[in-house]
Formats: sequence, C-alpha cells, structure tokens
Amino acid sequence: MAVTTPPHDTAPAEAVGPLMRGVSVLRDISEAGGRMTVSELVRSTGLARSTVDRIAATLARMGYLRLDGHAAVLAPRLMELGNAYLAAIRLPGPLGPLAEKLAEELDESVSLAVPDRDGIRFVHQTTRRRAMSLTFRIGDLLPAERTAQGTVFAAYWSEEEWAHWRARRAADPDGHAFLPALPPPHAAEDGHTFEERAAAARQQGWAVDDQLIEPGLIALALPVLAPDGEVVCAVSVVSHTSRHSAESLRESLLPRARDAVAAMEKRLRESRSAQEEQAEEEQTEEMRAAKEHAGEEQAGGLADWTNASKQELGAEFVESLARGLTVLTAFGDGRAELTLTAIAEATGLARATARRALITLEHLGHVEARERSFHLTPRVLALGYPPLSRTTLSEIASPHLVTLVQQVHDSASLAVLDGDAIQYTARVATGRIMSVNIQIGTRFPAYAASMGRVLLADLPPRDRAARLERTELRALTPRTITGLPELDAVFEHVAEDGYALVDEELEEGLRSLAVPVRDLDGRAVAAVNVAMHSSRRTVAQCLTEVLPELQATAARIEADLHIAGRFTRIPTA
Repeated sequence: MAVTTPPHDTAPAEAVGPLMRGVSVLRDISEAGGRMTVSELVRSTGLARSTVDRIAATLARMGYLRLDGHAAVLAPRLMELGNAYLAAIRLPGPLGPLAEKLAEELDESVSLAVPDRDGIRFVHQTTRRRAMSLTFRIGDLLPAERTAQGTVFAAYWSEEEWAHWRARRAADPDGHAFLPALPPPHAAEDGHTFEERAAAARQQGWAVDDQLIEPGLIALALPVLAPDGEVVCAVSVVSHTSRHSAESLRESLLPRARDAVAAMEKRLRESRSAQEEQAEEEQTEEMRAAKEHAGEEQAGGLADWTNASKQELGAEFVESLARGLTVLTAFGDGRAELTLTAIAEATGLARATARRALITLEHLGHVEARERSFHLTPRVLALGYPPLSRTTLSEIASPHLVTLVQQVHDSASLAVLDGDAIQYTARVATGRIMSVNIQIGTRFPAYAASMGRVLLADLPPRDRAARLERTELRALTPRTITGLPELDAVFEHVAEDGYALVDEELEEGLRSLAVPVRDLDGRAVAAVNVAMHSSRRTVAQCLTEVLPELQATAARIEADLHIAGRFTRIPTA
C-alpha cells in the first residue's frame, strides 16, 4: 500500500463496512496507476469477487469508475473528491499562479506540498519539459525525511509528531509504505541526521534535498506561512545535478525563491483579509447554494438517484458506499470546516447517516474532527488523484466518443487547433465497410473542416484574420469556400449556431458536423465531430439525428474536463 497506516487499526463499531471496502478499492486502483482487473482487485483487497463486483458497479454508477471489459478504470469525475479538499485549503488556487511564475523565471520545476502526518503530499506541480523531467504528481505521498519540504515541516513538529515519525521509521525504515516506485534511500553527502537537518531548517528558514529522494535529484524548499504564523505549505524548486549542485542551487535560486514566498504570503494575507470581511456573507451564500444543490440534485435528487440506481442495479448497488462518499463533496471553497448539521444539510443525508460516514472517514484518515466541526485531510487525494492528474483531453474524450459512435453508427473524432490546421487527437471509427479513414495525428486545413471552423469561430476576429492571412485558401473540392468575406460570414453563423456543418468541402462525398468543447473559462479548446459519407444522411437528418447526440457528448466531455482541470492543466494535444 502507498499510504501510511490509518490512525486507528480497529474500526469503530459504528463504521460503515461498505464505505471502508469501497475506499480500499479506490486506493488500490489508484496505486496501480488507475486501472486494475476485477481479479487483481480481489487479490489486492482480499474481498470476495461478488463484493468487488458490487463496489465496482456502484462506483461506475457514480461516475467514479469506468468498466472496460474485465477492468475497472478510474474516471475523471472521481477527482471531485480531491477537488473538494484542494478548494477547502485555498492554496493551489491563489498560490499556483505564483508557483508557475517562479518556474518560468528559474526554468526549473516548482512544487507546492502540504504536511500529511509524517509525510508530504503534493498539491501543485509546475513541471518543466525536459528529456529528464519530474514525474511526481498531485496527490503523491513521500516520506518527510527524504524531501526538502518534509525537512521544512519537521522543523516545526511537536514532540508527539517526532515520536510518531520515529515509530514509523522503526517499523518501516526504507519507506515502503509510501510511493511504490520510490527508489532505495540515498544517503545525504553531509551525513547529517533528519533531526539535525530539521533543526538547521528551523534556524535558516530553508532546506535542501541533496539526492535524498533519488540520485541526481536536488531540491530547495522554503516554508509558506499563514497570517497566524502557521506553516501551511512548502514551496520547492527542483533541479538535477547536471544543472546544479546542492550548493549552487541554494546560492543562485534562494533569493528569488524567497521573493516568491513573500509574494505567496502576501497573497494569503490578502485572501484571509477578504475572507474575513466577507465570511458571514460568503458562508451564508455557500450554505444557501449547498442547500439548494442538495434540494435540487441531492436531497430530492439523491433520493431519486438512489431509487433509480437500486431499480437499475438491484442488489449490485451499494447505497451506503454512495452516501458515504457524498459526504466528502460537502466540503469546498468557503466550506473548509463543517458541523455535522451543515454536512447533513449540504448532502441531503440524515444526520445519523452522515455521522456514521464521518466516523468511518475519520477512521480511514480522510476526515479529522476538531471540537464540533470536521475538515478533510490531504489523504483524500489518495483516492485517484495522482493517476488522474496526468489525464489528457483525448483520454477524457475517448470513452464518450465510443458511446457516440454506438449511438449514431458513424465515426467520431476530437481535434485541436494547431496553427492554421486542425490535428486529430482522438478518434473512434465505425465498423462500416465504407467509412472515413483518418488517423490520430492527421491534419487538415482548419478553414475547410467542420472542427476547424468551430475552433476558428471562437477566436477573436483579429486573431482569426491573422491565421487566415497566413493560410493558402485552396479549393479542395468544387464546393470549398475560399473567399475571406464568405468565410467570415460562415464563422459568424457558426458562432451563433454553436455548430459547423461542412458538406463536401474538405473532400467530395464527405459530410461532417462539429461542436466545440469548452474549458472552465468558456474557451473552445477542442472540437468533436461526426463524419460520414454524404449518402448516409441528408443535411436535415444530420441536424435532427446527429446534432443532439453530438452536443450531449460534448457536454459530457466538458463536464469531465471541468472537474479534471479545476486544479490541474489538462494537455489538449
């Protein structure tokens, strides 16, 4: 297992067994890279095959898993659990752009991490693209003693926390309970103990990892303090011994890293000040929205959804698992700490049901209680976030394209704009004898393709005009529109209608229909289309039979993209 042992080994009497088993399944799939066969899950969890089948069916019904033959694959929607934690701590949102700026200035990878008991867990990564680049992901857990960030956190540990670390080290000296691919320990050149390095970090305000985590990897870390003086996270600049020694890394990068930390702490003060000024209003609005959401989609909706799930899946649907995971989604921006009553209201669950779920989640280490309120812990990120944080747009879209092809019985594709052309990044072909033969990586002139027109129509007019001026507007068929005034009129209609239909302009006999895929900011980052031979459907039939299914597919892709892209950058190409 890649997580440390939960705080308590024996489950409380009121713990929800199905919820514990469901979390175990999610953790195991996450540690395996996001995909496991049912047989592998049976072996790794020790659960009965029938139990694993029911858990997988329930998680698939929730949209957290996708069942692909005999395999269970983590789905992007699962990231809403980790997003709840990341939104609640209010660190990646305000500090992420500053970390990206620092990475750009230094041309080195920059990470943000938070303490997770005697380890550190990443909450933001800005990685520089190189032949040898950083492979840590958001949600990955590393032992504190083998990282610069962990050394910084340990500088502020209490004696109780040191005692916990010593006990863990005695039981697991090599850190096997952390990241599975972690190399064997690599001794620091100076020979200092972890306690000595932590003491030095407290005095000097920074720490260096000189190949502690892996040969060749070096890092400089500094603490980021909240307005009350608490260390809320640590920022680290990561390099390689081919570019820096530990000493040169500190000497050359420490001043700019300190400036970045000062900017981060200022951002946190501004955020805290604004938060305090609007606390009452914000909390009221958040809870009103949560209650409204609960009323429309969960309280009434949760009951309706649960009943529909029971009718569809029968005994295969594990209601207590679905209800328990719903508790995690009650938290978020402005809802970092919630009472039992607030959680029950936000989720539409009965207080007794919410209470048992919280007891279970606290036992598993995903929730902590403080007086009469509860908050999420970094361990929530262990539920699928590391493998899913590396998801690409084509991976998000592909399962939805498969469903679309099954509905319309024609080929479907995803493409992005690359200069004056579109490039296909995902495709699902139909099984017809005569079908459109296009491969991933294929490029077509954007002005003559349905997906290209959708993407060009979304650009600012000046940007679009500049691209078209650089493009040789050739007549690919007798029907191809090549005049700039005529194309401008087409783009206006596409922008107004929300779709583009190209009828034998790219190739004779080829008819295609496309709609945009938009990110959280509303920008068309890709387009999805259905292509067919013109003999298959008339233009009118394309609009009545294909367009609604195509728009629904784009909406499902966007829903997954918005969840996955909330705190991570989703590669589009």
